[in-house]
Amino acid sequence: MSHVHPTRPGVPEPTLTSDTHVPCRKPGSTDTPASPAATAVPTQHKGPAIHGPLRGLAGFNAAGPAEAEALLLSCCHSRRWAERVAAHRPYPTVDTLLAAADEAGYDLSRADLDEALAAESSALPHPDAPPAARTALRAAHAAYESSFGHAFVISLDGVRPGERLDQVLAGIRSRLGNEPEEERVIAADELRRLARARLAFRLSEALTPRHTGS
Repeated sequence: MSHVHPTRPGVPEPTLTSDTHVPCRKPGSTDTPASPAATAVPTQHKGPAIHGPLRGLAGFNAAGPAEAEALLLSCCHSRRWAERVAAHRPYPTVDTLLAAADEAGYDLSRADLDEALAAESSALPHPDAPPAARTALRAAHAAYESSFGHAFVISLDGVRPGERLDQVLAGIRSRLGNEPEEERVIAADELRRLARARLAFRLSEALTPRHTGS
């Protein structure tokens, strides 16, 4: 696919969207819910590897600054965002942590947003997608990246798997007509939603690392 950043050996090919649904928690709960084993981690960027297991919210709260920031950078690759969220530990509940991540996401500076968007990669279509759909998606991503200089980001939480490809194509086509500054605002909001969804998912998975770097 045009303009897709290469992945490191042993790291799953990045996908663009946060398409994992995290099971609901009771309000105020400090527990991290179990997630279906068949659900894939919603990564879409070239974030740092996580080399050790962090066990849920308690593990995140107790982790060293570098380890906590590495986890956060795998959700949104803004160094200042990660440092800010990590610095306010301990969080009493998962909901409190997610709210803090949201708040920090609203405060991304222009440089922070540029840093985060530069780490994102364009979504790959499902391997079973028809050739025509794959071609259309490649062309749409290339047109978007040529216009705005970064990968197209969109959160697909709540969108059924069979509808996601159409949703991405429709999103790219509708946003291609935006002025650059208008699109930055939209991309920043989508990135904030993605960061929250990724962080919630990693907590629900007990933050088990996907590879060891060996």
